[in-house]
Amino acid sequence: MPNNPRQLLVTSALPYANGSIHLGHLVEYIQTDIWVRFQKMQGHQTIYVCADDAHGTPIMLRAQNEGISPEELVARTDREHRADFADFHVEFDNYHSTHSEENRQLAETIYGRLKNAGHIHSRTIKQAYDPLKEMFLPDRFIKGECPRCGAADQYGDNCEVCGATYSPTELKNPVSVISGATPIERESEHFFFKLGNFEAMLQAWTQGEHTQPEIANKLNEWFEAGLQDWDISRDAPYFGFEIPDAPGKYFYVWLDAPIGYMASFKQYCDRHGIDFNAWWDKDSQHEVFHFIGKDIAYFHTLFWPAMLAGSGYRTPTAVFCHGFLTVNGQKMSKSRGTFITARTYLQQLNPEYLRYYFAAKLGNGIDDIDLNLEDFQQRVNSDLVGKVVNIASRCAGFINKKFAGQLSEKIAEPELYARFIEASDHIAALYENREFSHAVREIMTLADHANQYIDTQKPWVLAKQDGKDQQVQDVCSVGLNLFRALVTYLKPVLPKLAEASEAFLNIEPLVWQDVRTPLTKHTINKFKPLMTRVEKDKVDAMVDASKENLQATQQKLADSNIEPIADQIEFDDFARIDLRIARIVKAEHVEGADKLLQLTLDIGNETRNVFAGIKSAYQPEDLEGKLTVMVANLKPRKMRFGLSEGMVLAAGPGGKDLWVLHPDEGAQPGMRVK
Repeated sequence: MPNNPRQLLVTSALPYANGSIHLGHLVEYIQTDIWVRFQKMQGHQTIYVCADDAHGTPIMLRAQNEGISPEELVARTDREHRADFADFHVEFDNYHSTHSEENRQLAETIYGRLKNAGHIHSRTIKQAYDPLKEMFLPDRFIKGECPRCGAADQYGDNCEVCGATYSPTELKNPVSVISGATPIERESEHFFFKLGNFEAMLQAWTQGEHTQPEIANKLNEWFEAGLQDWDISRDAPYFGFEIPDAPGKYFYVWLDAPIGYMASFKQYCDRHGIDFNAWWDKDSQHEVFHFIGKDIAYFHTLFWPAMLAGSGYRTPTAVFCHGFLTVNGQKMSKSRGTFITARTYLQQLNPEYLRYYFAAKLGNGIDDIDLNLEDFQQRVNSDLVGKVVNIASRCAGFINKKFAGQLSEKIAEPELYARFIEASDHIAALYENREFSHAVREIMTLADHANQYIDTQKPWVLAKQDGKDQQVQDVCSVGLNLFRALVTYLKPVLPKLAEASEAFLNIEPLVWQDVRTPLTKHTINKFKPLMTRVEKDKVDAMVDASKENLQATQQKLADSNIEPIADQIEFDDFARIDLRIARIVKAEHVEGADKLLQLTLDIGNETRNVFAGIKSAYQPEDLEGKLTVMVANLKPRKMRFGLSEGMVLAAGPGGKDLWVLHPDEGAQPGMRVK
């Protein structure tokens, strides 16, 4: 046990109960699990909890579409998530759901305390309403242009390009994701959390060591913009917890979701006789750590600590953010087969391959990491199979065959082994600071030293020489002790490899301090292969299976007349599109074309000829003199009717419901649309 054992509560962000776990999600859970396992190996009391995020309109609507209750959908997803995490060796001490009695009680308690302290107020607001579905639209079910930077296709609560947060009514050109209709405004009474009441407290908290420097800098931008009141209520119909004394009003999912950390821990405490309040009291000396993606930093570093402080609970010790995952240098893509679910991966490959590769890439910052599938194969084969496992396989046979599994009475190379012991504190510090990639490099450097020693000593040559048995036993005993040290250092990353190695070495589960005492005069068991190579055909099969999953999804969408969403593009790609106001000078039918009209467009300093497939919705005489929007920098395309020098933007399901006219008659041809 360490001299000063710590008591740590650790959480990962709650996966949403509306879909499968994919490799991008696993970055976070593997990162957290490695850190937790390291802390436990150090002898610290560490409790790792998580839960499914089970509330919100998306879950309600998906359940409706599937003809089941939201509770049934949540239960099914819970089983799937638990299985995926378990098979990737992510070991939670407790896994729960936000749709639980513990979470309801804690949400009501926190809300009540905030309200009584004057941090909650209500007011009537204008809210986006879907006139076709006859329901108020949640933020994530409205898309449009960011009111700050102008980025297109952004959700109604925050911009993924510039990080701004805003209300859905601020979006430009909004549409309902559910029906495609243009939302209308309706009034509704909502409840708001006065985030601005906590500005001084939050500025002090975020500038401490509670956040990474990159996040603290981003928070400064939000402070400069001013902290806005936070809408914490939603109107029925909604799947969640009804707000006490407010019929038809529900807690917004982002209010009760982080409380789910506390709820899962509360369930754990009740099961194990632990004092929940001792960990969450505002004066608690225990430590609480959250691992999250950088995209939800706003909620976890502003709203969450403010909610806790305002309701009399302690704030987190630290919030650790990580970046996103790319595959082969690009965003995960369904069409390329690189949008890979946890289960698709598991059907082909050892989960510890991915745990190791992620560890070899992860630092303590918020940079994105890349899963290069060719590098993935080569690195796992080179490092784990070629370096680490190879040490055991080279040495074990001689010990088993010639010495009945008995190791030497002493370490024949004490200086070499001392080098491995001396690395312990440095590698531990790297794990503690979440510098996993650096830790892996240090461990692999030690593995190189171990292999160089065996290559130099050549036990396979010594074994054929008379009178060299003791030297063979000594060399192989040193090799196996070096292997044991490497496995100890890798155990947080590769728990199953460590478990198999412990069985082979005939030892108790390894803890960090074990490397300081080598195995001497100890009997090992017969060696069995610990890890096989990554085969390219397995990687290819995983990618192909992901493409097949996409094809099945596309067929399902085709059967329902829903067009699949295209691959994501970077903001820089979108920014290159030059949209201009154009006046339709002339419009005429195209002989031999059923759908096309030929338009002559004035864009201020020149005219363009454009063929547009809008004949089903407009007569030429209805268009002349009107304004539209065109893509002005689209490369001209030669058609059999002539050269088309741009593209007119249109919206709508097609047929007669097709809209191309710009509503502002005061706009001038040539003006850029942003």
